[in-house]
Amino acid sequence: MSIPEWRIAQKTIGTGHPCFIIGEIAQAHDGSLGMAHAHLDAVAEAGADAVKFQTHIASAESTPAEPWRVKFSYQDATRYDYWKRMEFTEDQWQGLARHAEQRGLVFLSSPFSLEAVDLLQRVGTPAWKMASGEVNNTSMFDKILKTRLPILLSSGMSSMAEIDTAVEKIKQAKVPFLLMQCHTAYPCPPEKIGLNMIQVFRERFACAVGLSDHSGTIYPGLAGVTLGIQALEVHVTLSRQMFGPDVPASVTSSELKQLVEGIRFIEKMLANPIDKDENAAALKPIRELFTKSLFYKTDLQAGSILTRENLAAKKPGTGIPAGKIETVLGKRLLIDVAMDGFVNENDLE
Repeated sequence: MSIPEWRIAQKTIGTGHPCFIIGEIAQAHDGSLGMAHAHLDAVAEAGADAVKFQTHIASAESTPAEPWRVKFSYQDATRYDYWKRMEFTEDQWQGLARHAEQRGLVFLSSPFSLEAVDLLQRVGTPAWKMASGEVNNTSMFDKILKTRLPILLSSGMSSMAEIDTAVEKIKQAKVPFLLMQCHTAYPCPPEKIGLNMIQVFRERFACAVGLSDHSGTIYPGLAGVTLGIQALEVHVTLSRQMFGPDVPASVTSSELKQLVEGIRFIEKMLANPIDKDENAAALKPIRELFTKSLFYKTDLQAGSILTRENLAAKKPGTGIPAGKIETVLGKRLLIDVAMDGFVNENDLE
């Protein structure tokens, strides 16, 4: 199924184009601007197409009553305190966006409030990554649609009915979009990755489809590319010894590099189908080195009748092919021949 083409910055999304690979930093920076920039550099050096953050504004999206999903922080009394510590100023976001551009990366960040949408618009985001938990946030969804920018829609916590509704809204607004299969387990075990949904989404919505992977391995991404995903998002950490809730669900920067190389290798394979007959013809010189011809096993005198016992299959394969032995059995030699000489049709009666 051919998918309509559209663009995020300089990258084309669509059938036949390279998978759009996103290195998701999220909160891996742990509130440190320096670490945010360091992670961005690592994503660029790995060869990804885009870097993605999450833009949290605690007072706009949370309350002190928000419970911990998992109590991981040693320094934050509440989840609200944690979100507060994850905030960057608008100037700092501008700096990250500029850094991304300098490194040849598309800058993306998921908003979690109306205020975050406004901030990212001012920063100049070229597209929106919409978390599944925000699909029912009508005010934010409508605000994003009005920007007319492409949407990468995550499906992690959504039912099929919720996805149907969200996709219909996007289509009515005539906004380019990509639907990402996702599971919100951190890390996600293999039995919950849900690669089957890639084809389901493609057929149901006739749209570009991606995978947002939280397995902490490179395997789902490699498998997804063989199924034709148009985008892949993976969490990235500099080391598995780093601190934070996303580390168990992240690949290291060196693993991201391996993943990118693997995806590009697979894409080149898929884009270059071969014809076995053409391949064999092109390999004729090599075939002659590795295949075998018919040779005389011993010295023979003129008048000898050729039998299997006085013939051998040996390299090189430039004479009568060994597989054609039946065509010479029972024939009479016209001349004397020596051991290890090629069997020649002209020598036979």
